[in-house]
Amino acid sequence: MITEYVNQFDRRPLRPLRPVRWADGGAVLMDQRRLPHEEVYLHFSTSEEVAQGIRDMVVRGAPAIGLAAAYGAVLAAAETDTIVADRSPQRWLEQFRQALRPLAEARPTAVNLGWALAQMDQAAQRLLMAADQAPVAELKQLADELVTEDLAEGEQMAEFGAGLIEPGSVVLTHCNAGALATGGVGTAVGVINAAWRQGRIDRVYASETRPWLQGSRLTAWELQQQGIDPCVLVEGAVGALLRDRGVSWLIVGADRIAVNGDVANKIGTYGAALLARQHGVKVMVVAPTSTIDPALASGDEIEIEQRGSDEITEIGGVRVAADGVEVWNPVFDVTPAQLVDFIVTEKGVVKTPSTVAIQSLLA
Repeated sequence: MITEYVNQFDRRPLRPLRPVRWADGGAVLMDQRRLPHEEVYLHFSTSEEVAQGIRDMVVRGAPAIGLAAAYGAVLAAAETDTIVADRSPQRWLEQFRQALRPLAEARPTAVNLGWALAQMDQAAQRLLMAADQAPVAELKQLADELVTEDLAEGEQMAEFGAGLIEPGSVVLTHCNAGALATGGVGTAVGVINAAWRQGRIDRVYASETRPWLQGSRLTAWELQQQGIDPCVLVEGAVGALLRDRGVSWLIVGADRIAVNGDVANKIGTYGAALLARQHGVKVMVVAPTSTIDPALASGDEIEIEQRGSDEITEIGGVRVAADGVEVWNPVFDVTPAQLVDFIVTEKGVVKTPSTVAIQSLLA
């Protein structure tokens, strides 16, 4: 059963945000649907509950989804633990993989989800063969290590990205690519936080990001928690902003990056990147290398998630569209590599992304 988690987590201003945790034998996720009005955590005790939480947008952001899925895999291992008592390790592995399937299918575009589950599956197989017993504790340790690695990668990306930003810069970000979308540092917003602390940024704009309003609900709130006062705007105002307000950078995260540098990110990123090119604004994409999918030659191969029409036709449960109107609701779009100036990862910075440059980074 998914329950509200009564906790003693640090809620002071300027404290680190940790949207994905393990506590009391289960995954604990900050319910991001209830921000900015309430800071609420939910406790998940089964792998299917975690999959449901991912589908329902309790947690979102490619890295955070992957970390939540890793803890879901720990729960899946615990759920199938009794099969090993029958001395059937192979059957346990089969049941474990079956339990991972709902997690893998929860959100199709975010590559970190599949990456994290692959890490857990490979470890389970290796540990099971070595010890002939369910490796629940070992998988929990691995999931914890993935969270720790995510935090370290976030700090490294923040350092690399901030170093590219000139003092006096004005930046625009889209959707939420901060601590809430990761294990706790962030990608694009991590860079913005670091550059702000270094005195390199004078102003931050955040587009509201319809229909889930991740920009106005999450990014604006998160920046305020870090002592930064952002300005929120609708996506329809991005062109005028880039023309009239001296914006230097468009800084965004990514949910999947093809090996040629094409970037899948929240719907609206492609349009913002086109406008940035028109107005001479540099584009920085910040993402860990786990977001790069070496199996995809280009963004044409990226599966784009489609969600329900009610996300467009209703706001707060109130219908705002004509009855019977057709709705097209893609969650992501693909920005071609030629519109991207820099891809910042924990391993380094790719300038003018290309297949050769990204393959060299991954080598």
